[in-house]
Amino acid sequence: MQNPAEAPLSSRRFAGKTAIVTGGAGGIGLAAARRLAAEGARLVLADLRREAAESAAASLVAAGAPEALGIACDVSRAEQVEACVGKTLERFGAVDVIVNNAGLMTFEPFIDLTSADWTRVLGVDLMGAFLFIRQGLLHMRAGAAIVNVSSIQARETEPHVAPYAAAKAALVSLTRSAAIEGKPRGIRVNAVLPGAIDTPMLWENPNVKSGVERIDRSEVGKPEDVAAAIAFLAAPEAAFVQGTAVVVDGGRLARL
Repeated sequence: MQNPAEAPLSSRRFAGKTAIVTGGAGGIGLAAARRLAAEGARLVLADLRREAAESAAASLVAAGAPEALGIACDVSRAEQVEACVGKTLERFGAVDVIVNNAGLMTFEPFIDLTSADWTRVLGVDLMGAFLFIRQGLLHMRAGAAIVNVSSIQARETEPHVAPYAAAKAALVSLTRSAAIEGKPRGIRVNAVLPGAIDTPMLWENPNVKSGVERIDRSEVGKPEDVAAAIAFLAAPEAAFVQGTAVVVDGGRLARL
């Protein structure tokens, strides 16, 4: 990662800003944190795994991030989300960007799914975003931005992932609703819809392993590809972008 202190002024879009990234200890979340840090942001990595969050935060600082803090947070629990935002405000004085990236995926036939399965996935993938958006609307200042990480599964899906696909589709709708209510406060809310991205979630997917879902290697993107879109939506250049969903999939959705 480029040292933010050495980056050109034109690339330091987040200098003096503070960003919270959920699920920030790995995959797309860590890539987004690295991108924002390289452009001058102070980072709070909220992750279910405390040690992983703290280790990832330390790696950002070692790579040149102004400051980074790792916090254990179960995004499905309101009290932990409130505590995370409270610690961020106490440490940095403001929250300028929230990236709702934390996600959970299960693989079960529809008829085998239980209410508990649905509650578990929706609690993280949808309610987690809602809880952070709510805190954002309560505490963020005008000019702030929220970016929700949905999925192309919101539009085209596959067998055995019904709760995940439903949650990601609902997240796109939630983005629109939050954008409407955030606009009078000067807070922008948008979403990205990643396709097949080179992360453990992709390669550990039983549908991919079994061949039920075929992956063309030419259509597998890097976490950094999604991070670039997240950074744009969070940046001042996107001041007139509100309530939209940006597909980042290398054209995969167009072919499905």
